[in-house]
Amino acid sequence: MALLLVSLCAWCQRALANRTANRLTVVRGSAGTAATRDGRSKSKWMGVVGLEVHAQLRSNSKLFSGSQVEFSAPPNSLVSFLDASLPGTLPVLNKHCVEAAVLTGLALNCTINKKSKFDRKHYFYADLPVGYQITQQRCPVAINGNLAYSLYVGRNRDHLISKLVRIRQIQLEQDSGKSLHDDARTQTLIDLNRAGVGLMEIVMEPDMCCGDEAAAAVRELQLILHTLGTCHGNMAEGQLRVDANVSVHHRGEPYGVRAEVKNINSARFLARAIDYEIQRQIDILENGGKILNETRAFDYKTGQTISMRDKEGKQDYRFMPEPNLPPLVIYDNENLSTNVNPEQVVNIDQIRELLPELPNAKRKRLVEKYNILAEHSFTLVNEDGLVQFFETVVEQTEANPRKVIGWILNDFLALLKQNNLHVNQSPISPSALSELLNLLEKGFISSSAAKQVFAELWKGEGKTAVQIVEQKELGLIQDHRKLEQICQCVIEDHPVEVSEIQQGNWKVLNKLIGQVQRATRGRTAPTLVKSILEKKLS
Repeated sequence: MALLLVSLCAWCQRALANRTANRLTVVRGSAGTAATRDGRSKSKWMGVVGLEVHAQLRSNSKLFSGSQVEFSAPPNSLVSFLDASLPGTLPVLNKHCVEAAVLTGLALNCTINKKSKFDRKHYFYADLPVGYQITQQRCPVAINGNLAYSLYVGRNRDHLISKLVRIRQIQLEQDSGKSLHDDARTQTLIDLNRAGVGLMEIVMEPDMCCGDEAAAAVRELQLILHTLGTCHGNMAEGQLRVDANVSVHHRGEPYGVRAEVKNINSARFLARAIDYEIQRQIDILENGGKILNETRAFDYKTGQTISMRDKEGKQDYRFMPEPNLPPLVIYDNENLSTNVNPEQVVNIDQIRELLPELPNAKRKRLVEKYNILAEHSFTLVNEDGLVQFFETVVEQTEANPRKVIGWILNDFLALLKQNNLHVNQSPISPSALSELLNLLEKGFISSSAAKQVFAELWKGEGKTAVQIVEQKELGLIQDHRKLEQICQCVIEDHPVEVSEIQQGNWKVLNKLIGQVQRATRGRTAPTLVKSILEKKLS
């Protein structure tokens, strides 16, 4: 394990160096292995990364009010009296949000607290009209979990390794509103549609050492949340936002002062932001400077992090128990008394039964059941709906699963990406692809003809593979005598090539096979043509 850690950290340092070398703006003093004043090499610096992920709960209503949740609704059109913080309003906890948090906790191997509490976190901001956020800082709904993820390492990124990051806690909390800054009019407008929307804050321990690790962990978490249905995970719409806590230190020494990079809404930007921040801190320390405990933002245009506010004087959030909400009690089958209505409580055991097959387990099953490569299982699972498409095709065709995976990844998925389509929008159904592969497997068409049929199926004109083969006369020539006649004509038309073959240069035979293919418009099996030609020329 120690050897793996050293190897991985070395890879992270190389990846960081490559990303730094490609930056438009390079901070002075970032050259590779220059020695420090105490004689240590820069290559001994290690990055330390912890994440706080804010996942918007998939719910029709907000966490403590009945207001609807909808992206891009007209400003301030989804605001209840509670969201606007009018006097006399009281929060009512959304049961569905609690169930979603428990389900997520179980999927991340967390311990579910049967009694959790809500706190008030006080701070002033214009889009937080009540002046505090209701959260679960001190006694959250779930604790002590872990997230397994994988990433490619090595110079060519061709070696897949597995990693584990610990989950400190998952807490329920409400989102704030949104400030819209109008620079032209030098004013800020407030939209409270997002105020009160339910969030899960998933706090990851500082177990990562570079941007690629953090990005891989977030992508895996995003996939798990989508599989569970607890969060859409659309980072572009702000449904998943990441804060990265970054520091550097020398191996065997205490962690350095950390800086927090806030509100990153893309896994790719997360990797860039973390690697830039690690290099920035190394450069400062190498030049005798001091790292500030501060909040920073990532500018994706320049690829740099920018200071937002100083955290040296630690802000006092004045946490206090939320007086308007009783402790959240969650039951299981053992402590659920008979006089409690099961419909009115959250039952851990009932929710556990709802756990679907999670991405990691699905990948392992695909590899074991179909004997496909591990990297292919990642591609299948990472694309929504592609596993079901693949398995349906395998069930309906006689082709080997590895041959099916080749068609799906090289042809089907390529066209989906090219046309910016999801699997469920494809003009080719699993049954249509199965029919095509069966024709190929039974020897009715050649591989090149199959590609033509696939292209016709993609047009979505409602024709079956068999109909396309018949209309375009793409079927293989089954008449052996006719095929021998065609091969004889090709031999007679190419005396130079025939002479070379008779002198022992059998590589030229491929040219004759190609001529037969051209003469038949690809309607012959190359292996059969080869055997006929060899027989005639031997």
